[in-house]
Order: sequence, then C-alpha cells, then structure tokens
Amino acid sequence: MTAGPQHPAQPEEPVVVRDKRRLDPETGEVRTPPGDQVPGAGGGPSGADRPAQDERAAAADAEGVDGAGDELATARGLAEERLGDLQRLQAEYVNYRRRVDRDRDVARASATTSLLEALLPVLDDVELARQHGDLEGGPFASISDKLEAALARFGLSRYGQVGEQFDPSVHEALMHAESTEVTETVVTTVLQPGYKVGEKVLRPARVAVTSPA
Repeated sequence: MTAGPQHPAQPEEPVVVRDKRRLDPETGEVRTPPGDQVPGAGGGPSGADRPAQDERAAAADAEGVDGAGDELATARGLAEERLGDLQRLQAEYVNYRRRVDRDRDVARASATTSLLEALLPVLDDVELARQHGDLEGGPFASISDKLEAALARFGLSRYGQVGEQFDPSVHEALMHAESTEVTETVVTTVLQPGYKVGEKVLRPARVAVTSPA
C-alpha cells in the first residue's frame, strides 16, 4: 500500500506558563499585575508620553514668563507715568515759588519806593534848613542826621553837585547858559537835589547848566 504524501512537521509552540499568584512565592511580596505597571523610573510617564509632557511644561513655563514680562512692563510704564506726573508737579511748584518770591520782592520794592517818595519833601526842607544854617547847633541837627541815616539803610542816596558833568539821564536842566570857560556841559547850580534808590533814579536832580560857547 502506497503511503500518502508526507507533510513537513509543524514546529511545536512553546508552552507558556503564567504565574498569576498575587504573592511572590520566593519574596512573599504582593505582585503588581502587568496591566497596572507604569513603565519608567519612579512611576513617571512612558518614553512615548514624555516629549509631549515636556512640551506642555515648556509652553506653560513660557506662558508664565511672558505673563510676568507683561506685568513687569505694565508696572514700569505706570511707574514712569507717575514719575512724570511728580516731575511736572515739582516743576510747577518751583515756578510757583519763584513767582511768589518775585511778586513779594516787587511788592516790597514798590512799598519802599512809595514811602521814600512821600518823604522827599521832608528831606528837601531839611536840606534847605541845612543850607541856611538853621541846623547848626540846634536840636534838629541830630534828628535830621538820624533820619537820613535810617533812609540810607533802605538804599536812598542824594546826588547833585556843582561842577559835575551834566547827564540827562539823572539831571533835569531847568536853566541853561553858555560860556567860553567850560569845555563841556556842567552843572553850575543845584536847584533841587536828586535821589536814588540803589541805581534807580527816584527823582532827577533839578539843576542849572552851562555849555561851551
């Protein structure tokens, strides 16, 4: 009897024995089922999930840095705005103080000038009395000296002397004559002395002048 065709022998599948016992027979520790094990050290994410998690963490860090940068920029802008306001207020205050000081000085000078102008007739009478000798040895000599000294402390000074050169900015010529004896216009008679407060003419000296013929 002819034997049929021979089929090649099929390789035998290895026998796999799965130990499903919860306790390890050697160590006695509780086993973790294969499905519950999480690959990676310390229970971390798997190698496939780690790049995605790293990207999300980097994005979160970048977003936090951007947010902090925006807040810092906003804070700096607000600080610069407040600094600008403070500088403007300080400049306005400085200008205000300068105006107040200037107005105070002007008011003080105006009041002093008004007082001195009111006393000029008194000083004229004192000067006339001195020219006529009425103050020599009299009790009013001391009073007139004290009055003139007190007014001098406010910057008042008398000017106008015979023989000085005529200056139309400080002299007022009421009389005029000509002579060959002079080479320039000079004061020949002081009709009323002039007064200054510092360099400001309070009243020009009224004089008679003589010019070259």
